[in-house]
Amino acid sequence: MIRNYVAEMLGTGLLLISVVASGIMAETLTHDVGLALLANALATGAMLFVIITCLGPISGAHFNPAVTLAFLLRGEIGGGAAAIYMVCQIVGGIFGVFAAHAMFDQSLLQQSTTERASLGLWVSEAIATFGLLFVIFGGLRARPEAVPALVAFYITGAYWFTSSTSFANPAVTIARTFTDTFSGIFPGHAPAFIAVQLIATVIATPILTRLFNDA
Repeated sequence: MIRNYVAEMLGTGLLLISVVASGIMAETLTHDVGLALLANALATGAMLFVIITCLGPISGAHFNPAVTLAFLLRGEIGGGAAAIYMVCQIVGGIFGVFAAHAMFDQSLLQQSTTERASLGLWVSEAIATFGLLFVIFGGLRARPEAVPALVAFYITGAYWFTSSTSFANPAVTIARTFTDTFSGIFPGHAPAFIAVQLIATVIATPILTRLFNDA
């Protein structure tokens, strides 16, 4: 299982590098928020395809405590392993943020001041998380080999069709409190995002399991 844990930490770290570093690069090169968001989305989607393809055979490529919780609820991972997965994801994500800062000669330790708190954003996170699990479970049922592309396409699109830009990941949410850049979220607003993500997971998992098991 050590390889699994390392894969989860490394994969989540690489994911956060893509999210934060592409946001910094976009801010550096353009003052157009829409163009910056497009660059951020494309970089994140590309990295997701790579890490899921490369690390999926090792750990299952969760890179997300909500996904790990969903597989725990389905009985496909034990409680102890799930807890360690989640810790590895959170730690990996935070170090990914630090790595992004280092690449751009920024202070490693930061605190976001970007406010993200409204009913619309919370609804958005619920929909984004439900959609992510829909893509994963549906993809595993229909075409397992296509899951890396399906998740990458979904998140790239969800950056644009959700008002929250689709965090849909508690580890990503926690890590993004440590960057006062384009992709950050104020620490005081992160708990609500995480709560919505986890609640959506608990609601979505039995629904989607039933849906795709009967397909």
